[in-house]
Amino acid sequence: MANDTPALPGTPAALIARYGERYRWLLLFAVMVGTMASIMSSTIVNVAIPDISRHFALGQGRAQWVTSGFMVATTIAMLTTPWVLARYGYRATYVGAILLLLAGGLAGGLADNFNLVLAARVAEGLAAGVVQPIPAVIILYAFQPHEQGRASGIFGMGVVLAPAVGPSIGGLLVDWFGWRSIFYMVVPFCLASLWMAYKYVPVTAPGGAQADEGARLDWRGLALCTLGTLCLLNGLVELHGGTAGAAAVLLIAAAVTWAAFVFWQRRLLDTGRKPLMDLRLFGYRQFTMGCIVAFIYGTALFGSTYLLPVFLQLGLALSASHVGTLMLPAGIVLAITIPLVGRLADRQPTHLLVSTGLTLLALSFGLMVFVGLGTGLWALVALAVLGRIGLGFILPSLNLGAMRPLAKGLISQGSSTIGFLRMLGGAAGVSLCGIVLEWRLGAHGVALSAGASNPARIAAFGETFLMLTLLCMLALVAAWQLRVRPSDPSDPSAASGPVTS
Repeated sequence: MANDTPALPGTPAALIARYGERYRWLLLFAVMVGTMASIMSSTIVNVAIPDISRHFALGQGRAQWVTSGFMVATTIAMLTTPWVLARYGYRATYVGAILLLLAGGLAGGLADNFNLVLAARVAEGLAAGVVQPIPAVIILYAFQPHEQGRASGIFGMGVVLAPAVGPSIGGLLVDWFGWRSIFYMVVPFCLASLWMAYKYVPVTAPGGAQADEGARLDWRGLALCTLGTLCLLNGLVELHGGTAGAAAVLLIAAAVTWAAFVFWQRRLLDTGRKPLMDLRLFGYRQFTMGCIVAFIYGTALFGSTYLLPVFLQLGLALSASHVGTLMLPAGIVLAITIPLVGRLADRQPTHLLVSTGLTLLALSFGLMVFVGLGTGLWALVALAVLGRIGLGFILPSLNLGAMRPLAKGLISQGSSTIGFLRMLGGAAGVSLCGIVLEWRLGAHGVALSAGASNPARIAAFGETFLMLTLLCMLALVAAWQLRVRPSDPSDPSAASGPVTS
């Protein structure tokens, strides 16, 4: 953040003067707690989906919207983060989002029908979408280039503790107190985050500038983006659960809407107005490749986050508490891997780190094909650990590799755009996994909820994991293009240099 701002209360200059050089780490820790709460709310509910389905007598497709509704809301909200930060500043934006997350958690736990549960999940998703791009902006503004990898690693280690410990505690809570209890897990994190926000988060906008009360949101672009996302996801669902005609109409509508969105964003740029998504970002080759990796990686990651607990419970007949316990060692390994890779990201090419992570992630998915009812628990833990080591290589490296070349004024837009595309891939991935799973179950002539598990049902899950393997291999092609090419004159990143505080 800029250090030449007048030392008014709540500005970066005043906070640095009060807390000294350690302030940037205190700020990082403050936003880390809120991000942990938002990520926990996105992942912990997966262990409760079977219980929620039984409680409200839902089919698999409708229950899937507990996850998909959150993902769609998060995806859309991410694109609004640059405007909200410019309009209201860091502190007001962050506090407002955390309050919405807190309200969603309480409402979900108290809901007495599924529509209210879904509304609470959407509210949590909107909050998470605004919060999650903020740490990357802070890291690139507040830390020197040689510290950014370490900061990303430390931040990542803290953030993954939530999904590492969350499913284990959540599984126990579901078994002991029922599915409602998992919604309340975000409450202490939100309260702690609000307290720290008023101490450490500045009131200014990115770069240390004062918030601009006249900043205008691109409502037309937001409407087009929302419509395109909903048409895409519903079209994917209709591909299997509905009619071919309805699927074709929705997917064509999605393509037309996204084309209109791109046209409108270009028009705003040409007329000097601020678009929802600044298309100048895609003039940076590394950023463009990073976005492609982020989309495919999001598809595989979030699709598997939905698929794995369902497989362990309905495929291998394990309890929710067993599922959480099995995933705990993998989460701990991930928390250890991320800071180590973060330090490597300050010295090693990010395309090598991201490619290594995708390879390990693909391998962990591919080996799931060989899992059966006789597979030992140690093998399931080993596969989960392998996949989390892969994630540990990707998480602190991808954003840095894609965003380091960006001009300073594009950092906020870059963080929200790459996050948007990752979450769009994730929302599509959840739907895609549901579609492929239902397809393969039908091909094997078995149902997901009828009776005890059997080899045919497990084979359907294995084939769905194989699809995720192929997606990771596809992302490897784009990941290799993250490498720096200083001799490429057409690449703006060759001349822009690193971002400094």
